[in-house]
Amino acid sequence: MNSNLRTLSVATALLLAAAVLAPASAAAAPSADPEPRFQVRKAVQLLGTMSEYKGTYPAAAFPGWADADHDGCDTRAEVLREEAVAAPRIEEDCLVASGQWYSWYDDRQLTGDPARQVEVHHLVPLKEAWESGAHAWDTATREAYVNDLAAAATLTAVSAAAARDRGDRDPAEWLPPYAPARCAYVADWIATKLRWGLTVDFLEAVKLTEVAQGCPNTPLAVPAR
Repeated sequence: MNSNLRTLSVATALLLAAAVLAPASAAAAPSADPEPRFQVRKAVQLLGTMSEYKGTYPAAAFPGWADADHDGCDTRAEVLREEAVAAPRIEEDCLVASGQWYSWYDDRQLTGDPARQVEVHHLVPLKEAWESGAHAWDTATREAYVNDLAAAATLTAVSAAAARDRGDRDPAEWLPPYAPARCAYVADWIATKLRWGLTVDFLEAVKLTEVAQGCPNTPLAVPAR
C-alpha cells in the first residue's frame, strides 16, 4: 500500500493539535478540495442528528479484511505496517510477526507479537456504523468501509485492552483514558462520520460538541471517497 494514502496518521493528528486551521467557508457549498479541512468545533455542526437504527445487527453484516491492492497484505497487515514505530518483522504471506506500536488511546508502547496485544479496529465501530446508516448500504459499500485505507481516521492500531474497553460504545459512553488523545479521537470520529455520511444520535452529538469546545485548534480532514 502507498503510505501516502494514510496521510493523517494518529501521531500526526496529535502533533498538529496546536495548529490553527482556517474556518471552512466552503462548508455551505461544494468544494473542489478533495480533502476539505475544518476546525473540529466547526465540523461537529455538520453532522446529521438522528435516532439510532434499532433493527437487527446481523453477525455477518460486514465483510472481512481484504487485499484491495493485491500485494499479498490484507487491510489489517497494512495498518500494522503503516503504524509501526519502526519497521516490523514480516514473515511469509505478509504475517506481521513482531514490531513496536504506540497505542494512543492509553499512551502505551507495545512491543512484540501484535496478535497478542495490538488490535486494528475501526475508530467508529462496525455496529455503531450499522446503527448510524450502514444498515442501508449495499455489500460493496460495507466492504469499502471495513477496508478504508484512504483515510487515516477510519482504522487505527491500539492496545487490545483499550479496544476491548471501548467495544462498540460511542463518545457519549467512552473516550480514550489518555486525556491528551481525546481531541484527536473526537476529530477522527467526526471525520469518519462525515466521510461516510453517518449520523449521530442526540447524546452522541451533545458529547461531541462538549469535547470539541475544548479543542479549538484541533485539525480535521475529510478525504473525498
